[in-house]
Amino acid sequence: MNTSDKLKTAPRSRRVRKRRIKRKHKPVLFVCLLIFVVVAAGLGTFLIRKYMPSKEQMDLYEYYGVTGDEAAIILGTDILDSRGILWEGEGYLPIEVVSNRLNKRYYWDKENQQVLYATPSELTAAPAASQGGGDVWLKDGKVYLSISYIKKYTDIDSYIYQDPDRIAIQYQFSDVNMAEVKKDTSVRYRGGIKSEVLTQAEKGESLIVLEELENWSQVATQDGYIGYVQKKRITAPETVTVDRDFQREEYSYYSMEEPVNLVWHQVTNTDANGGLGDTLANVTGVNVISPTWFSIRDNSGNISNIASADYVALAHERNIQVWGLVDNFSVDISTTEVLSKTSSRQNLIRQLIDAALAVDLDGINVDFETLSEDAGVHFLEFLRELAIECRKNNLVISVDNPVPAAFTSHYDRGEQGDIVDYVIIMGYDEHYVGSEQAGSVASLPWVEQGIQDTLKEVPAQRVINAIPFYTRLWKTANGQVTSEAIGMNQAQETISAHNVETYWDKEAGQNYGTYESEGATYQIWLEDAQSIAAKVMLVPKYELAGVAAWSFGFEDSSIWQVITDNLQ
Repeated sequence: MNTSDKLKTAPRSRRVRKRRIKRKHKPVLFVCLLIFVVVAAGLGTFLIRKYMPSKEQMDLYEYYGVTGDEAAIILGTDILDSRGILWEGEGYLPIEVVSNRLNKRYYWDKENQQVLYATPSELTAAPAASQGGGDVWLKDGKVYLSISYIKKYTDIDSYIYQDPDRIAIQYQFSDVNMAEVKKDTSVRYRGGIKSEVLTQAEKGESLIVLEELENWSQVATQDGYIGYVQKKRITAPETVTVDRDFQREEYSYYSMEEPVNLVWHQVTNTDANGGLGDTLANVTGVNVISPTWFSIRDNSGNISNIASADYVALAHERNIQVWGLVDNFSVDISTTEVLSKTSSRQNLIRQLIDAALAVDLDGINVDFETLSEDAGVHFLEFLRELAIECRKNNLVISVDNPVPAAFTSHYDRGEQGDIVDYVIIMGYDEHYVGSEQAGSVASLPWVEQGIQDTLKEVPAQRVINAIPFYTRLWKTANGQVTSEAIGMNQAQETISAHNVETYWDKEAGQNYGTYESEGATYQIWLEDAQSIAAKVMLVPKYELAGVAAWSFGFEDSSIWQVITDNLQ
């Protein structure tokens, strides 16, 4: 073959080789394309799984934790462990749930198997039934109140649903953070689009906002779900107060035109009543006197009574009101038993009112001390029922309380402040007989703290602060600490007899002195004109209703002017 023939055949050979190469590349391209499709499909599936919201519905029986005929209870934004009951379209809540969270004035009268409710003007009763349909249902030993009965005295909205059974209660209507749904959205069990769905919130629906996270908000629906929605699906929360039509009967209160200047008069027998004229001889400024006339005598609610009409008449001649004091100091009684039985509690009230009217008293002062925790609920019911009768008979009602402390929270000063005319702080016994260390009976910072703590619960215009006219002479000998209570004059005589040099203790707000005698160390924090003035000045400082003092006989006669001067 010549050169020209070789040149003619060369292009054809190359074309053949190219076709062969193309045939070899086609399987490779197909495999690559297949791999791309598989990868794309996998990536798409991954993206769908990652970014597509879950539609899985939460098991609501599991969510609410209900079984059988139980009904879940949702109070505002809390799902409770306690369970209610549904009966023919009516919901029932356990009385302890109502008392602890909604309205503490429903009182179970175990003696008569009924629920009592004290309004400011009357005591109502709802008997318990053995099945649903009424106001009160006694089921398996537990007391339940119908929603209708609760609504009679309590401002709530209620919602009842089934599958699962649940009772949703809204009771907070002021300063609530609300947001509106901008677009239909899911309320989820947790924050995140993959979390189970609790319910659907429709556009325009109002939700309570509990907490705002970065992209999600915790919310509560009106029908009892607490979950999460995407922040972008709701408007910015606003604090709102919902207008309500509910009208509750309000308490009215007696209030003196001038600051109360009360003194307790410890009267132990009828003969002591006759000495009032001499007792008042050097007294100025006092406008209320409270004699210790009544005491619970037995567990049936009977009282001992040494009240005197002549005593009251003499006090009235001096323009002094008389508030007879009732105490629970007898060792032969159980205050819890007396107050927890409606028959004995109401017997006690009847006897107090009858005794007050018989001698023309102006008021009743309740001095029940060292109440056990289990007596607290019965003590409050006693005050509610007594307050009704006092208002019917134009009697002032006041209650003595220890300085607030965690172990006396069952006195519930806040509820007292709603019920009675005056809440009195017994601003003494900071250190008392039996204290392991010597100290002031009523140091100024301790007294002031007691006032501040009381004002967290009770309006100032119904708070009276009580001061001591006595002090304690402390003796430390052989490592033992003992004390005796002495009045102002006796205290001055003691420091004079032992040539004690006293100095002003700024921390205590009192004059302090100490001395040695017969191998013992004596200490005394004096109550005198200077310390009493400092305590009384707390009344105008905190705009309190007035001052009280324990008690006649311990004071120096000059102290009355000190109180008057500093009370205004």
